[in-house]
Amino acid sequence: MTVLITGANRGIGAELARRYVARGARVIGTTRGATPPDLQDAVEWKTLDVTDPASFATLARDLDGCQIDLLICNAGVYLDKGHSLAGGYGADLWAGTFATNVTGVFLTVQTLLPNLQCGDTARVAVIASIMGSSTRAPGGSYIYRASKAAAVNLARNLAADLDGLGIAVGAYHPGWVQTDMGGTAAEIDVETAANGLVARFDALSPETAGCFLSYDGTELPF
Repeated sequence: MTVLITGANRGIGAELARRYVARGARVIGTTRGATPPDLQDAVEWKTLDVTDPASFATLARDLDGCQIDLLICNAGVYLDKGHSLAGGYGADLWAGTFATNVTGVFLTVQTLLPNLQCGDTARVAVIASIMGSSTRAPGGSYIYRASKAAAVNLARNLAADLDGLGIAVGAYHPGWVQTDMGGTAAEIDVETAANGLVARFDALSPETAGCFLSYDGTELPF
């Protein structure tokens, strides 16, 4: 089994890589820079900036003919944390966030579609967030929430279009996790999040494609 994880150099991405390495999977991780010392040799590292189309062209050449069984679109940013409506949420933050959290997901799937089609079945897991639920909208963090809502919508539409190719797509909320993004006050540790997500990815199939689930299996409102 070959698993490719974007943003695998830290946080949830790195912990997911550890889980799949422990399972004996071939793990390909993307990073923009440094890699975790314990994963330097266990993971095949590829440089990828999901906001740079040229970076995807290089990745496509490097992975030409490589079958990918599970693609985890994990790379993401949260740039508007703590901003106020009165003076925050600059246009540059909107552009940067959507370039990573939405366009980056689409370009990842588009670039690696030939690799996903190398086998009979494949899965794509989009790391989204409950903050992307349009039903649960308490306000604030407008940029991040909007980007994750778009990511959930993208995953659901990709699920419809890729079903005929035998590729199942789902969107997943990792929980509020104690990472650089989530902060030390978050509800769960990264190990709990990764264990739950792996179980959810295992269950992803043509029958469950288009789902929006929490790491613990709870169905989330779109």
